[in-house]
Amino acid sequence: MTEETDEERSKRIRREILTDAYNADEMAISWCYHLEREMSFPFQARCIEERTISPLRENEEVPVVGMADKVVSNREMFVLVEWIDREFGVPLSQLEVLDVDSDTRQAVDDWHYWNGNSDRLG
Repeated sequence: MTEETDEERSKRIRREILTDAYNADEMAISWCYHLEREMSFPFQARCIEERTISPLRENEEVPVVGMADKVVSNREMFVLVEWIDREFGVPLSQLEVLDVDSDTRQAVDDWHYWNGNSDRLG
C-alpha cells in the first residue's frame, strides 16, 4: 500500500467522513460517529503531550475504553480512559495509540492529521 499525500488524505477524509458536514458542529458530530464506529475498544495509548485540561503526563500509558458520551467541543474529540480508580475524558489528540488494529490506527491517525491543521477546524 502506498503512502497518501496530504492532499489525498484530506480529500479522502472529506469524502468518507465529512460528506454531509457543512459547519463546525456537523463536522464534530461526523468525526464522533466515525471514530466511535472505527475504533475497537479497549486499547492502550500513550500520552504524547501534557495538557492543562488533563492529568496525564507525557509518556504515561492508559487504557482507552470508549468515546465520551457527548460531543464537548467542535475542535476536539474526547475519549474515556481508565486512570487510577476512575474513568474520565481526555482529548484524543493527546494520545498515541499503541498495539491496535488497522482501523483504529487509521481513524486516530486521520483525527491527528485533521486536528493538527487549525485551518480545517470550525
